[in-house]
Amino acid sequence: MSYSKVILKPGKEESLNRFHPWIFSGAIQKYSPQPEEGDIVEVTDCKGNFIALGHYQIGSITVRVLSFESTVIDLGFYKKQLRTAYDLRKSIGLDNGEYNNTFRLVHGEGDNLPGLIIDIYDHTAVMQAHSPGMHYARHILAEALTAILPDRIKNVYYKSETTLPYKAQLDPENEYLIGGDAGNVATENGLKFHVDWLKGQKTGFFVDQRENRSLLERYSKNRSVLNMFCYTGGFSFYAMRGGAKLVHSVDSSAKAIDLTCKNVELNFPGDKRHEAFAEDAFKYLDRMGDQYDLIILDPPAFAKHKKVLHNALQGYKKLNAKAFEKIKPGGILFTFSCSQVVSKENFRLAVFSAAAISGRRIRIIHQLTQPADHPVNIYHPEGEYLKGLVLYVE
Repeated sequence: MSYSKVILKPGKEESLNRFHPWIFSGAIQKYSPQPEEGDIVEVTDCKGNFIALGHYQIGSITVRVLSFESTVIDLGFYKKQLRTAYDLRKSIGLDNGEYNNTFRLVHGEGDNLPGLIIDIYDHTAVMQAHSPGMHYARHILAEALTAILPDRIKNVYYKSETTLPYKAQLDPENEYLIGGDAGNVATENGLKFHVDWLKGQKTGFFVDQRENRSLLERYSKNRSVLNMFCYTGGFSFYAMRGGAKLVHSVDSSAKAIDLTCKNVELNFPGDKRHEAFAEDAFKYLDRMGDQYDLIILDPPAFAKHKKVLHNALQGYKKLNAKAFEKIKPGGILFTFSCSQVVSKENFRLAVFSAAAISGRRIRIIHQLTQPADHPVNIYHPEGEYLKGLVLYVE
């Protein structure tokens, strides 16, 4: 098959020789012929030597590499990539029937499918495209997915209205590519929850906090827990299973609070230990007392672009300072950043600054990251986005 060629400037192939999967616009000398948005292109050095195949798009990241081998990008290619991704999840015990049927199957560059996210909730796969190329490949991807997991995947829901670059003018519609609504209850580590993939954030649930929720469960016994930015209550129902005395869930979204209450009721019907509040996080922190000795701060991304990095770090500092001020002596704080542009060093410095403002003695007892079904391609360190600290506050 013949693809348009993307010819690089002299010396600009060096990062690709180290298998970095992105090609920036400044590295490109010319096209032959000019590709269309979302096309598969062949990348060569200035002498015409083959380097890679990838998806073309207009923007700073111009090509996202699909393969460093000369091959055909077709149904067979996607089936092979998806099978490799699933085998990894299966080998680490993530798809194990009734106890856990929720996991991320494809994590973009971490699974050598840049621009693609697929989360599995029981028999439903929720697919999200972050590049025009993956948007155009959505039907063949759905076919590949059901071909490799015919007994597993009954529904494929495409949810990319808010994730594709708006300048591409793709006008994507969220829709079922295969199947239809077949119930929305999934299971994670033996706990059940409703997933709102139709209207919820991301793919409907934050799968990336699974292992950190399990860690929280171990610290929850006999503690008074505040789950701030609770979304659909993941940390809350793990804390309850861990034996917390009380659990308060806070989110500015009334819809999120409604789903949190449904999820708690699904696992602990009639349990009076849980209360939920639809309220701004900072306002709640300002008015609350010192009744909590375990606090979770898991805010949405404060910074999606480097331009707002400074403001984001100030936000993390302010948020953590307030938690340090209010938490009981002997309390434990789980604090996170999911902003890709905030480095581990940036985040730790913001939390350190907050600790210094509080004047309290604080120790790091865990340093957290994303779980194994959100792998980081060793050639693409930018894929490491989730940072977390567990802190003991004297």
